[in-house]
Parts: sequence; structure tokens; C-alpha cells
Amino acid sequence: MSSGKAAQQRPHAVLIPQPAQGHVTPMLHLAKALHARGFHVTYVNSEYNHRRLLRSRGPGSLAGADGFRFEAVPDGLPPSGNDDVTQDIAALCLSTTAHSAAPFRDLLARLNATPGGPPVSCVIADGVMSFAQRVAEQMGILALVFWTTSACGFLGYLHFAELIRRGYVPLKDENDLRNGYLDTGIDWIPGMPGIRLKDIPSFIRTTDRDDVMLNFDGGEAQNARGARGVILNTYDALEQDVVDALRREFPRVYTVGPLAAFANDALDAIGGNLWKEDTSCLRWLGAQRPGSVVYVNFGSITVMAPAQLAEFAWGLAGCGRPFLWVVRPDLVSGETAMLPEEFVADTRGRGILASWCPQELVLSHPSVGLFLTHCGWNSTLESICAGVPMLCWPFFAEQPTNCRYVCAKWGVGMEIDNDVSREEVVRLVHEAMDGDSGKAMRVKAMAWKEKARQAVDDGGSSKENLDRLVEFLLAGDDAPS
Repeated sequence: MSSGKAAQQRPHAVLIPQPAQGHVTPMLHLAKALHARGFHVTYVNSEYNHRRLLRSRGPGSLAGADGFRFEAVPDGLPPSGNDDVTQDIAALCLSTTAHSAAPFRDLLARLNATPGGPPVSCVIADGVMSFAQRVAEQMGILALVFWTTSACGFLGYLHFAELIRRGYVPLKDENDLRNGYLDTGIDWIPGMPGIRLKDIPSFIRTTDRDDVMLNFDGGEAQNARGARGVILNTYDALEQDVVDALRREFPRVYTVGPLAAFANDALDAIGGNLWKEDTSCLRWLGAQRPGSVVYVNFGSITVMAPAQLAEFAWGLAGCGRPFLWVVRPDLVSGETAMLPEEFVADTRGRGILASWCPQELVLSHPSVGLFLTHCGWNSTLESICAGVPMLCWPFFAEQPTNCRYVCAKWGVGMEIDNDVSREEVVRLVHEAMDGDSGKAMRVKAMAWKEKARQAVDDGGSSKENLDRLVEFLLAGDDAPS
């Protein structure tokens, strides 16, 4: 769309997140930020998530607002019989790629034909929803991608192809998962000095060259090269070396995080949580001493074995600290998460359990002193912005990459071994809350919190990058290539 057209009518941004829960929130924050800057926004959920949102947030939750509307397209997966669980990520990725392009094209055509409505001027697709990028390009609509991972995670995915070409991946056999091979140093990825194979997003840990996620995420990262811009929910100071490396690879990289700071406050009632939030935990937190509470949340996708759940439970029981633990119904693989009755009795009055909670409010609460996390990027960035140190138990995808940066680069966390034991949980909680390492982590966490605040203030890097992004979206075809 030309700048002349932009002056005459409201710009119309269509945003489409990946249906996996972790990707929904930052895209919604970006949608609200664009709406605050005068854009008409259409936010496109999957039909599955559309139903989940209506159930968790109420029948009027997707009514939208002036200039902000919700639409939905099918993801192509068969009915699950249970609309309250996280879908299989690999199946979801393959299905949306195969089945969502045609209905998305129909949706764009319908939006453009709506009487009195502004035509679609740009599409912003999640980085692993490149079918939407291709549809927009075919229809002559400006297309950008939003990688909701960390910048270091995106750079890791971007080097899957080179890791395969150089013979690091696939693994020779499953012994490579245990024999020290994953400790191999990778010294040739620009912007990531000191990285090891185990710190690359976990989909490289396969013996199968045809592994779905190895090829899908690696391919989607390469597809970003065809977009007119790449948006990242990070701030320059936090990942400077990585961002500099990406800017040498892509003509337009917009680091606009933490995006929550730019969201339109008038749209606070519009939320993206797929589980109903339990806000009663905030009252409980208010009765705890400052910095005393261990907050535990493994995100929306992580699943664990019953034995691992039990080890975390008894570790929390043994550490003697008050805790708030979010236990999703589907946290345990293949069954409903059930905690030992003895644990519940032993910790009564000291710990509370919730099925979901308003995480940003929890992390910013003065009583929270430590976050036991899976190191998903949303959780990691929210913890950094709240100045809360982390105990990291990465599960999959780019979580090991984030964990490496949290612990070794930013100095605000410590890692729990994958084969978690209750004794290790107790030891690390004590060290993080009371030890010298914990004191150093808290100092660094507060410093990164302040740098995040500076990034979104007037003159800050993220504020200026968001302004640049808006200028580019308004200029469209008239923008320099």
C-alpha cells in the first residue's frame, strides 16, 4: 500500500500467531501495540484456540473492540475430544502448513471486500506460520514475520541447515545423547561465542535426518529470509551480539521487547490465556514476606513423567520455603497431573497450587523471590523484566538456548539437571534464596530489569524500533528495500 493511501485510510494489520499457547501472548501484545498506534487489527486464531478462549474467558471475550476484531481459521487437525489440552506440536505444525493457507487466503479476500472496512495493508505471521507469509505475498500484501522466540533461539534455528551440512546433525546413534557428544563446542556461529551443541534448540537431538521438527523449524527459519522484516520480542542490550549478527543477515530486524510495555491499556480486557486464571493466589502472595516465595510454572506446553513431578514436589516440600505452583491438568504426559497426598498434607499452609495464574502480576509481586521455570521465552523475559532470578529446567525447543544465556551470559539463573532429584531442588533453592550465588543473581537481575525499562522508555532501543516498524508498515511498497 502506498503512503498516499495510508494517509487516506486507517492501516489494517492482520496478525496470525502459531496456535501453540506460548506463541499467543506476545503476538497479542504486538496487536495491542499496533492498535494503540492507530492500526485496525484483525487477530486470527485457530478455530481450536478460538473455542478455548471463549470457554476460559467467557462468551464475550472475543467480541473485540473498536478497530480490533478476532477471526479464526481451521488448523486441519481432527477433533481431539478434549479442547482443554495442548495440541501435539509436530502434528500442529504440519497440519497448519498443509491446511490453513486456503482458508487464510479466503479470510484476507473477505476482509478486503468488507464494505466500509479498511483493506488489509500488512500481514504479520508467527515465524513458524510461513504459509500466511506466502499467501500475503501472493496477494500483494506486505508480509513480515514475528519470531516469538529469543533472538538467540532464532539464530540457533537459523543454523540447523549448517549443522546438518557440517555433519553435526543428525546424531550417529542415541548414545550421543549421553556420552558427552552434546558438550561439543560450536565456535563458528556469529554472535554466539561459547555455545555448545546441547545449547542449540533441542530438535537437533535426533538420529533421524527426516525428523519433523528438525526440518520444520529449520526450514521456517530460512523462510524468514523472504519476509520484508523480522520482529523479535527482545531488547538490544540483552542480546546485543546475537541481534548484531541477525542484522548482518536480514535487512530489517525490529527488536521491540518487552512488548507488554507497549500494549494498549484500553484493551486490557482482551486476553490470550487458554486456561482460566486463578487470581486468588495474589491475595495469598500479599500475606507472604518480601522475596520469600518460590514461584513454579513450567509453561503451557512442557510435560513431565510422574516421577519427575514427584521429585519437584518433594524438593519444594524439603526446601522449607513458601511456594506457589502452577500445575496444569495436562502437565504429566498422558494422564492428569496428580500430586502425592502426603506432599499436599505436608505443605498445607505453606504452599498453594493453581491450574493457571496471571504470571506477569505474580512475578512482579514483592513476595516472589525465585522462579522455577522451563525457560520458555515468554517466562524468561517476564522474569527478567520483574528482576526475579531463575532456576531453569529446560524441556525442549529453544529452552536450552535460553537456559544457557540465563545462567552463563546474563548471570540470573542456575540450571537443574534433566534427571531432577528432590535433593538437587532443595540445594539449589537454598543457594538461590540464601547463598552468595543467589545474592549475585539478584543484583544482576535488577540490573537487567532496569535495562529493560530503559529500552521501552522514550529514546530507548525498543521504543525507537517500534516507531521504525510502524513507519515501515505505513510506507509499505514505498519503503526502501
